[in-house]
Amino acid sequence: MNRSRLTAASLFIGGLLILTLGISLTIQSGLGASPFDATLVGLSGSIGLTVGSWEILIAILLLVLNTWLSGKRPEILGLATAFVTGLGIDVWLYLLNDWIEPGLPAGRLVCFASGLIVTGLGTALYLQAKFAPSPLDRLTLLLQKLTGRSIFFTRTLLYLLFLLAAFISNGPIGIGTLLTVCLGGFILNFFMPLTEKALNRISLEQPL
Repeated sequence: MNRSRLTAASLFIGGLLILTLGISLTIQSGLGASPFDATLVGLSGSIGLTVGSWEILIAILLLVLNTWLSGKRPEILGLATAFVTGLGIDVWLYLLNDWIEPGLPAGRLVCFASGLIVTGLGTALYLQAKFAPSPLDRLTLLLQKLTGRSIFFTRTLLYLLFLLAAFISNGPIGIGTLLTVCLGGFILNFFMPLTEKALNRISLEQPL
């Protein structure tokens, strides 16, 4: 494996580990998860299966939608990304259940805010690897291309749609959910150019 592929693989795996840590922190905070994750938790509680399992099942539905919108062949590798993400969420939730149990409002807020920022950073990093993004992130990018709007706009639009789904599925909606709708797209939009510049600088500094 050459250096560029090794770097991309490291970004992909590292980004997903950071992303799933952030998602798990927001869930563990008890202030309400993102609309998408709240939908997963709601489905898990009302129907069964783990949160990670619902991540994979919803990814399959989004994969079908993305195929229709793009007019291209199904991006099957995106399901692998969703599988790793789902597994990562379940593992982090298992670990954090013993390590982090914020009780005071200030502790919950710090836990949630950290998770929201870490989620944005992890998403930006793994997208820079340019492997197959998860079906949800691919849908974000597809809508950005189709509408000509920013990632902030398309991400917020999807969050609003999943907010409705979370409400229907009895997911953990709270102040954190609303903050994610307002800030999640902004944070991702903030980290995307920063991570790209940092990676370009690193690649220029590496000896040939």
